This record gives sequence, structure tokens and C-alpha cells, in this order.
Amino acid sequence: MEQSAEKTYTPFQYTLKQEIKTVAVHFGLDAIGITTADPFDDLEPKLKAYYENGYDTGFEKGTIAEKVDPRVTMPWAESIIAVAMAYPTRLKAPPRSEEGAYRGFVARSAWGNDYHGVLRERLSHLAQWLKKHFPDLRYEVMVDTGVLSDRAVAARAGIGWIGKNGLLITPQYGSFVYLGELIVSLALPPDQPMQEQCGSCTKCLDLCPTQAFEAPGVLNGKRCLSYHTQTKTFVPLYFREKMGNRLYGCDTCQLVCPYNRGQNWTHHEQFQPDPELVKPLLMPLIGMSKKTFQQTWAQTAAGWRGKKTIERNAIIALAHYRAQEAIPLLTERLYEDPRPVIRGTAAWALGKIGGEQARTALEEAKRREKDEKVLEEIEYALFICNNPGHF
Repeated sequence: MEQSAEKTYTPFQYTLKQEIKTVAVHFGLDAIGITTADPFDDLEPKLKAYYENGYDTGFEKGTIAEKVDPRVTMPWAESIIAVAMAYPTRLKAPPRSEEGAYRGFVARSAWGNDYHGVLRERLSHLAQWLKKHFPDLRYEVMVDTGVLSDRAVAARAGIGWIGKNGLLITPQYGSFVYLGELIVSLALPPDQPMQEQCGSCTKCLDLCPTQAFEAPGVLNGKRCLSYHTQTKTFVPLYFREKMGNRLYGCDTCQLVCPYNRGQNWTHHEQFQPDPELVKPLLMPLIGMSKKTFQQTWAQTAAGWRGKKTIERNAIIALAHYRAQEAIPLLTERLYEDPRPVIRGTAAWALGKIGGEQARTALEEAKRREKDEKVLEEIEYALFICNNPGHF
């Protein structure tokens, strides 16, 4: 990742750079690196191929030009302070799924308080500290939702390298880190990027549940399970089968990475998980009230896609468990829920669970239902219910 090497810097600028890093640690940031606001020219062909091949998910922000050149949207930008915060990976006393009490699972990036707010607040503290020393400073804080590529910025700033799974891997914390950046109008000496250190390892590519990687570092976003847990529409059948009990996100390509072995960072209180929220009972999630959602899920990074998405994923997870105990609840959703996605997914789940009770519920729903897509789901559910040996 090239950046301008021609510029010379004063001793004051080098001293300021070190002081910024010291203060950033004081504000609770774990890894800090600095790069220029020069264009990320090597990113442009990768982004063009990504969009041309249709690998984008629709969650991406900004145009290619805005992602490549920070000065397209921030013409005053001189330097980028890239930061990372590590998060925990293990539950101290994880609740277990039991007969009649089946549980889902939330990816580790959504444990604890929503990291967007936590990291943004800490970067804002750093910005205000700089503002006191440089009153004319212009700055912008970005955490995940900005136009820049957090991973590309962090890699060029020397925090880590981008692995074959497309994630930033840091020497100390592995890839279990949240990334953000502070773009400033100060010229600061840049840090040197790290060399890629994955070697011949391909575990993340080989063990992806949906084979979502087209090549090392090239993720087809539309095949990624994490993406499908965050959509609001019907999950395609292939991906429903692969989701298992995932309620939000997928950690497989991180869990198998050798650099993540033994990593479990618990020093940030805000990211400490509530076991009953990150490995929750599934049935109470279906039909939960808006108030319950706002008091629980909405406070986490998993809440941004809304209540319906979590409920839909919980229904898919119950189908994964073949949970006979859930048939009355799923039947109620199939008959009464106003949302076609919930009704249709409940129908599919009843078909997967199977049995006479599920079949009767589906046949009754077929007589009641008017929505064409839901009727398709009911027809398929009856087919798999009547042919259990084939599925």
C-alpha cells in the first residue's frame, strides 16, 4: 500500500505523533497507527472487480472514488489516525442448549455494547484533545459507517495486515478487533505497513461454511453467512440450511485462524457479553415486543437490522434443531403474523421439523394464505414434510 515517501517531517511532528499514540492508549485504544490521506491507489482495481463481479451486499458506503481518495470527501485531510480495540471471544459460563430450551448464537463482534458508539466516543476524546492544542484543526471520526475502508486504512497505518479472509490481523490481538479512524488536517509522519504473514495457510478459505471466498482476500459478500443473517427478506434455501443456530454474523473464518488461537481480550468493560443475550433461548425471541427489543438487542451491534431479522433467524435456528416443542409457536406465527417473511419462514421451519402436527398446520395455512411467496414456502414445506427421508 503505497503512500508518499517524499515528504519530510520536523522533529516536532515526530514528537507529536508519539504523544498522540500515548494519549490514544490513555483513552482506551489498543492499537494505533498513522498514515497519510494520500489515495489508496491499490484499492481501486480490487473495488472495481468486487462490484463488477456482483460480490457487493448493498451495505457498502460511498463510491469507489470516495473510498480510494479520502480528499474527495475531505479535501482538507492530511493524515489518518487508525485505531483498533480488542474484544472478547469466550463466555465464562456459556448456557447450554437443552431439550425444549434451544439456543442461538451471536457473533463475537456484537457482544456487549454497540462498538460503534464506544469507539466513536474514544476517538472523539482524542479529537478534542488535539483540538485544544490546535484550535483550527479539522477532523472527522469514522467507525465502520464511513466511506473509507477501515481495513485498508488500518493496514497502511501499520496496525496489522489484511489476511486471506479479508480481515485485518494484528500481531497482538489477532483479528478480533474493532477498527476506526480519525481523519485530521495535521500532517503527521506515517507508520510503515506490515508484511502479510499468512504464509501458505488457507484454513479460513477451506473451512468457510458456504465457500464464500472466490480467491485469497476476495469475498463474495452475497455468499457470506454473516450477510444473510443481516438481510430483511427471505433467506435463500441453501443459506438457511447452512445458518444453523446463528442469529447474527458468522465467526468461522476467524475462529480457524492460527493468529486467533487463545485470543480472549476482556479489558474493555463495555464489550463484556451477557451470556443470555449472546447465546439466548430461541423461542422467546419470536414475537418479542418492541420494548423488549429496544431494551436488549437494540443496545448491541446486532440490533441495527431490526427485530424482524432476529426473529426470522431464530425461526431458522429452531428448524435446525428440529424442535418439536416449537410447533405451536411457529403455527401461531404462520397463521397470525402480519409479516410475510415471518409467516413464510415459519412454514419452512414446520416442514423441516415435520410430523403430523406440522403437516396439519401447513395444510390449514395453505387454505388461509393469500401472499404468493408465502404460499410457495407452504407448498415446499408440505413437500419436505411429506418426504422427510430426502432432506
